[in-house]
Amino acid sequence: MSGTNTEVWIAANDGQDMIRADAIVVLRLDESGRLTAQLRDEARITVTLLEGSSHDQPPKDFHRQLIQKVAELADSSGARLMYAQHDGGTWRWITERL
Repeated sequence: MSGTNTEVWIAANDGQDMIRADAIVVLRLDESGRLTAQLRDEARITVTLLEGSSHDQPPKDFHRQLIQKVAELADSSGARLMYAQHDGGTWRWITERL
């Protein structure tokens, strides 16, 4: 990977799995706060990125916030990791260099 190429990775629900952002073709945020990503492949694999709960749901536009962050990071260099964080009643996307 060259220094000018950016790869954005998203940590899935448990933090053990990572998905490359450019492999995602569909994001769904359902009423329970579960955010899933459908991956670009023949099998139409769906991965859960995060699980909300009945009392701690991410904002209704949280999947749009993810898209916005990925687009911003695509203009930077190097590999980046993103993950959702819930702290003090607030949900946000955290980014870090890999």
